[in-house]
Amino acid sequence: MPLLPDQSFTQVSKEIGQVVLDFPTRRRWWMLLGISVLGLLLFVVSATWLFTWGVGIWGLNTPVFWGLAIVNVVWWIGLGHAGTFISAMLLLLQQEWRNSLNRFAEAMTVFAVSCAVLYPILHLGRPWMFYYMLPYPNTLEVQPQFRSPLLWDVFAFGTYFTVSVIFWYVGMIPDLATLRDKAKARPAQIVYGLMALGWRGSARHWQRWRQAYILVAGLAMPLVVSVHSGVSLLFAVGPVVGWHSTIFPPYFVMGAVYSGFAAVLLIAIVLRSAFRLQAVLTIRHFDLLAKWVLLTGLCTDFGYFSETFVAWYSNDAMEWGRVLERLTGEYASVTLFTYAVNLGVINLLWFGAVRRLPLMSGIVAALVIVAMYTERYMLVITSLYHGYIPGKWHVYVPTFWDWGIFFGTVGLFFFLLFLFVRLLPSVSIAEVKEVVMEERHAG
Repeated sequence: MPLLPDQSFTQVSKEIGQVVLDFPTRRRWWMLLGISVLGLLLFVVSATWLFTWGVGIWGLNTPVFWGLAIVNVVWWIGLGHAGTFISAMLLLLQQEWRNSLNRFAEAMTVFAVSCAVLYPILHLGRPWMFYYMLPYPNTLEVQPQFRSPLLWDVFAFGTYFTVSVIFWYVGMIPDLATLRDKAKARPAQIVYGLMALGWRGSARHWQRWRQAYILVAGLAMPLVVSVHSGVSLLFAVGPVVGWHSTIFPPYFVMGAVYSGFAAVLLIAIVLRSAFRLQAVLTIRHFDLLAKWVLLTGLCTDFGYFSETFVAWYSNDAMEWGRVLERLTGEYASVTLFTYAVNLGVINLLWFGAVRRLPLMSGIVAALVIVAMYTERYMLVITSLYHGYIPGKWHVYVPTFWDWGIFFGTVGLFFFLLFLFVRLLPSVSIAEVKEVVMEERHAG
C-alpha cells in the first residue's frame, strides 16, 4: 500500500508530530473543546441531580425498569470494539494498513469504555455502595452476588478498560520518545520523557517492545468476543419475549464491531481533513474501512433475519407478536429508521465510488452510528413496555435527565478525544515508518 512513498523517516515524524508540537488549528480546537466542556458540565449537573434524588428522575415505569441507561451502556461499549479489533487482530494477522489507523482507534476504545463504565454506578439505587460489586476482602461478610448481571458488567468493563489502556499506552511508547526528542519546550520534554519510560530506540528496546505489544494484543483479542457476549447475556438470560435468544452473543458482537468500524471511519475522515494527513490516511484506508462496515453490517442484518425467522418458525404467538409490534407499535418509527439504514443505506458501500469518496462514506458511517443507537433503543424498550398483562402496558418516555446523562457522556467522549489529538500523536509514527521501510525494500 503506497503510504508516503517519497518521504524519509524524518519527514514522517514531522508530518505526524507537528500536529502535536505545532498545532495547526488552535482556534477551531478551542471552540470545539469549549462545546465539549459544555456537554461535560451537563453530565456533572445531571449526575449530581441523579445522586440527589435517585433514579426516579428518569422516565422509568413499572414495565420498563431498564431504560436509556442500558441503551447507552450497550452503545458505548459497541463503539469501542473496532479499536481493539483493528489494533489487536490485524496486528496479529500482520496487516500493514492498520498502522495509520490503530492509534486513534485505540484512543476511541479507551474513551468510549470510559463513558460506559460510568453507568454501572450511575444507575445503581445507592451509588455510594458501588464497592459491594467488587470481590474485595471485607469484614462485613457481604460478598458480591455473582449471579447478578450487574456484577458481570463490572468484571467485563473493568477487564476491557484495563487491557485497552495498557495496549494503547504500550504501542505509543516509541512515539512519545519521538515527541520528547523533537519538543522545544522544556516542560514538554520532561512530560514526554517521563511517559516514554527511558526509551532510546536500541535493538533490545525494540525487541522487548515488540514482544510486549504482541503479548498484550493476544490478551486483548478475546475481549472483542467475550465482553459484548457478556453484555448480551444481560438480556438473553432474562425470560423476556424478544430477549431470550441464543443468537444474542454473536448478534451483539457483530453489531458492536459494525458500529465501531463506522466510528473509526468517521474519525479518520475528520482527522484527514483537519490536519491534512492525506499522505498518511489514504483513500485506500477509507475503502478498506468501508468494506469492513459493509461486511459487519451484513452480519448484523443476518441477525435481524434470523431473529425474525425464528419468531415466525417457532409459531410462538408472543414472539411473533413482538416482531409485529416493533414494526407497527408505539416505537415503529425507531424500528423503521434502524432497518432503513442497516438493511438499505449500507448497501451503497457495494459501490467503489461511494467507498472512496470521503463525504459519501462519512455520511453513511454517521447514519450507521445513529442507527445502531436506535437499534439498541428498539431492542430494550420494545421488549419491555408491553408486559404479559394489559395492566403492565406503559409507554416509556425519556426525561430531560435521561438525555442529559447521555449527551453529557457524549461531551465527555469528545472532551477526551480533543485532548488526545492536541497532546498525543493521533497516528502511530513508528508503525507508519515500518510500512515505509517495507515499501523501500520491496521497491
